[in-house]
Amino acid sequence: MKNNYFFLLAGTLCLLMACTPKSTEKQTSGNPICPGWYADPEGIVFGDEYWIYPTLSLLYGEDEEIYKADLERQTDAINPEYNLQTHMDAFSSKDLVNWTKHPRVLHIEDVPWVKYALWAPSIIQANGKYYLFFGGNDIQNNEQYGGIGVAVSDKPEGPFKDALGKPLISQIINGAQPIDQFVYRDDDGEYYMFYGGWQHCNVVRLNDDLTSLKPFEDGEMYKEVTPESYVEGPFMLKRNGKYYFMWSEGGWTGPNYAVAYAIADSPMGPFNRIGRILQQDPEVAKGAGHHSVIQVPGKDEYYIVYHRRPLDRTGGSERQVCIDKLEFDEEGFIKPVKMTFEGVSPVYIK
Repeated sequence: MKNNYFFLLAGTLCLLMACTPKSTEKQTSGNPICPGWYADPEGIVFGDEYWIYPTLSLLYGEDEEIYKADLERQTDAINPEYNLQTHMDAFSSKDLVNWTKHPRVLHIEDVPWVKYALWAPSIIQANGKYYLFFGGNDIQNNEQYGGIGVAVSDKPEGPFKDALGKPLISQIINGAQPIDQFVYRDDDGEYYMFYGGWQHCNVVRLNDDLTSLKPFEDGEMYKEVTPESYVEGPFMLKRNGKYYFMWSEGGWTGPNYAVAYAIADSPMGPFNRIGRILQQDPEVAKGAGHHSVIQVPGKDEYYIVYHRRPLDRTGGSERQVCIDKLEFDEEGFIKPVKMTFEGVSPVYIK
């Protein structure tokens, strides 16, 4: 009798397991983390959510009809592909795995001086608001109008509105094209903005209003801090009292795009190149670069957010946003990043 009861119970359990639907929850983020062509992702934490603000790299799939009007009326970009970069989307997540799209958080209609090439966002929270910095118009000389601007919103999902009615930085100084800005707040409350293309990197200081510059102690407004092999895409984080300055090198349209870094005792450097931490993998992707880093609040745990190009794609703008772990060795050096298709596992902010 006991044996019959055992077999009956076992059979019932097996039947229940077979009939119970499997969980549809994602176990990892997967790479890319979102559909579409996106690049230059800025990752950050606001409250208990992770946010990513990327450049729209090309029209894609169903978006083509939605943004067709934008494409038709933007006709004067130097690079026709930049005509497509007329707005920015954002993505939020509670766990780094499941991402929600927030469309058109910033549009050129909200920045009258920008006609095309709205790109490379950097965002920071201050004064009870959210300040979104961006590049506009891809200026090639000081006769053209454009540069680095700033938009403001009361919410991280926008809508963001132009704060100045003009660029914050509109001139090519020290050979640095005014693009690819990153705003960094140090522990003492000072705001620094690193920026620059064309193999030159400048740093400026921002006032507490985040919409104006203030001079350094010697009276200078702009200081060049270009490390060896720098091309564009600066980023900084601080860990154990050390400043990790990172940048992209190589050609952004080619397979050799990569991320390198330096370590300094000051946010002003000097930044002596140590080596590359992210580069193409012939089994995964090419053109990996223009990154940012997300630190899990309260933990010595980091994730690198970057773009890369699929192996079967050759178009310069065919880029996808991905996320993988960023780790340090016992001596404080950054370990080479292993690009994956799986991405990362869930990480909640407590």
